[in-house]
Amino acid sequence: MNVHVGLNVVDLEKSIEFYNKVFDEEPVKVKEDYAKYLPEGLQFNFTLNVTPEVSGNQVGHFGIQVEEQKAIEQQKERLEKLGFFTREEKETNCCYALQDKFWITDPDGNEWEFFYTKKS
Repeated sequence: MNVHVGLNVVDLEKSIEFYNKVFDEEPVKVKEDYAKYLPEGLQFNFTLNVTPEVSGNQVGHFGIQVEEQKAIEQQKERLEKLGFFTREEKETNCCYALQDKFWITDPDGNEWEFFYTKKS
């Protein structure tokens, strides 16, 4: 099974630029008001859907869980080199588990966490 998220965005071009960097690949389909990603290595169908306005925090956040501790640092370094500001949390208790993570924010204000669970 795959997870599908359809995210409303105001500026498709800015959002594509952001998510190309996050997923380190380009969308598999782009239309005037739509883009679709099937990121390699994730069982994830992710679409961007243009809407006139995005307001409020309709989602708490999105996350990508990595399988190894070193992957957190690799992803953080990769995204910082691409110009992202990252907010880091180490040894944090989240979702009743010990985690290392960092956060980035997309053009519409949606937060993404990259995290590694050290202890469930």
